[in-house]
Amino acid sequence: MTDYAVTDPTTNEIVRRYDSATDAEVEAAVARAAEAYPAWRALTVEERCGYLAAVAAEYRADSHRLARIITREMGKTTAEALGEIAIVADIYDYYATNGPTFAADRPLPVATGEAIVRTAPVGVLLGIMPWNYPYYQVARFAAPNLAVGNTIVLKHAPSCPESAAAIAELFTRVGLPEGAYENVYASEEQVADIIAHPAVQGVSLTGSERAGRAVGELAGRAMKKVVLELGGSDPFIVLPDADVDAAARAAVVGRMGNAGQACTASKRFIVADEVYDAFVARFTDLVGELRVGDPLEDGVAFGPLSSEAAARAVIDQVDDATAHGATVLTGGHRLGRAGAFVEPTILADVTPEARAYREEIFGPVAVVHRVGSVDAAVELANDTPYGLGSVIFGSDPALIADVADRLDVGMVSINGPSQTQADLPFGGVKASGIGRELGEYGMAEFVNRKLIRRH
Repeated sequence: MTDYAVTDPTTNEIVRRYDSATDAEVEAAVARAAEAYPAWRALTVEERCGYLAAVAAEYRADSHRLARIITREMGKTTAEALGEIAIVADIYDYYATNGPTFAADRPLPVATGEAIVRTAPVGVLLGIMPWNYPYYQVARFAAPNLAVGNTIVLKHAPSCPESAAAIAELFTRVGLPEGAYENVYASEEQVADIIAHPAVQGVSLTGSERAGRAVGELAGRAMKKVVLELGGSDPFIVLPDADVDAAARAAVVGRMGNAGQACTASKRFIVADEVYDAFVARFTDLVGELRVGDPLEDGVAFGPLSSEAAARAVIDQVDDATAHGATVLTGGHRLGRAGAFVEPTILADVTPEARAYREEIFGPVAVVHRVGSVDAAVELANDTPYGLGSVIFGSDPALIADVADRLDVGMVSINGPSQTQADLPFGGVKASGIGRELGEYGMAEFVNRKLIRRH
């Protein structure tokens, strides 16, 4: 059985355990979602979107209680937790407002007769969500799919059972029909059964590359549509004409936010030789000023990592890098206190033999590289199995546009850190996944684009 439990990473103490679902409970949850689908689909899109607007209001009204839950589950600071809830409310409001437009019939210019494409739902969907943004990851999957008329079975991370229950409670509170959203504390084996279930028409996973490959294989066997939002080793390119101070400040935000536990966090800082020394000096100074500690205390930049295992994994990657010749410019150790704390760290001179050269580091560790040309910067940026987000800092619009076009990524941010918002599509290429979430594209993945033609 999968161990669903809240373990506070500030103390490494288990706060509460939750019962895993039995096979019968999982089957019942899928059955309720399937039974709810015809009536949920039969509502107008405006009626469905009314529930989303109500959910947004509930998130805002209950933000402090909800924030405390995820701080306890995975160590997010109060400010970051409240920020996550704010974007979640924006996502539900965005689809509540724009869902009817996105779902409207699209006339086609045809040679003879008349034709439209109708956006129709497909049925029951399975969502498999991670721990790093417990509310946000669910919202970007659930909001557009509930708006279009699908019903949802949601399997959250085992370390996030309390926030998973809180999300389900919010939907109940606004009167969402039973079965439209089902929370299940399922095991990996039960997930495989859900994917294979005849009532389930698709699966969306946000998580690791390993998990994505496993879920993609299961979905392929069952002929089910997938959206996979996986890892990243995002490049942050500093061009020769960049504003060094602005780039360094954005680098701190882009790397150290959420204790570095974001798939779109900038992880590899690829800096032109002309500004390398100045950038690294400023970046190192700013990182050294960060205060790490109890996430409930004011003024703390970030708290612990999500778990003791996560902290050990990050330190193992740092130790491997130094064993292969890397230099630690700042940090590089655990904090001398209880809990899953890791110092904010910058590594230089990381060699291709080190794991940190290509692996994603899911924690507050930045890798800086010196390059002698723009071509070398692009080549290094693309030298990774991932292709999620990226950042470019520079002053020449033509050069920035050229670099952006040459990056093998799904998203490019210019002169600012990678940040999410409800109306911008999110997703990557290569081992970073398949499909898009958020914006209009987020409502286009699990739909039937039905052609209706009149002769």
